[in-house]
Amino acid sequence: MVEFRRGRERGYADHGWLKSFHSFSFAGYHDPAHMGFGALRVINEDRIEPGTGFGTHGHRDMEILSYVLDGELAHRDSMGNGSVIRPGDVQRMSAGTGVMHSEFNHSATGQTHFLQIWIIPGQQGIAPGYEQKHFEPAARRGRLALVASPDGAAGSVTVHQDARLHAGLFDAAERATLEVAPGRQVYVHLARGRLSVNGYPLEAGDAAKFTGETRFEFADGQGAEVLVFDLA
Repeated sequence: MVEFRRGRERGYADHGWLKSFHSFSFAGYHDPAHMGFGALRVINEDRIEPGTGFGTHGHRDMEILSYVLDGELAHRDSMGNGSVIRPGDVQRMSAGTGVMHSEFNHSATGQTHFLQIWIIPGQQGIAPGYEQKHFEPAARRGRLALVASPDGAAGSVTVHQDARLHAGLFDAAERATLEVAPGRQVYVHLARGRLSVNGYPLEAGDAAKFTGETRFEFADGQGAEVLVFDLA
């Protein structure tokens, strides 16, 4: 079975310095029909204006992934981490028992465009943690690279949940296949471009929720950047 979540149907917030599309209920956007999908709780597509960002704030008991599409995102947290997240980077912050952090676009001219992803952890009250890894375009070109997993397989960042995240770039004749175990749920989010999944066309911002399927074909890409969540 497949259910679509079209990009134009998402929640939207314009705070001036921040413009954000919400795939699931978040902050002032509440939609009982879209509270999450399995352990996947949040996908926010954020655009941060130059010289602005999220001031220091706290989180608990959440696996937070940041995936930058354009620009740069500066990160600082109460664990002592300070980094810059760029396109191709995947950052994982396990909030656990509690962490404070900030995220800023320090550019004087360019917007930062990124995806903020929250995954509910399999266990609460873990120690906070941080990890960041880079995945070259060649590793994602015409294929689905594993970028997050419960065991850090294939050099992915480690999330504390039975969830695997793949990222891919597709153009023209590039094709890829993904097979998952029976009983899994799969959430496909197209960050940009156009792409078909099992013959279903998706455009930027669209998502497809699959249950009861184990094989997925990705084709007909036009400047496509896709995230695929394999969930328990």
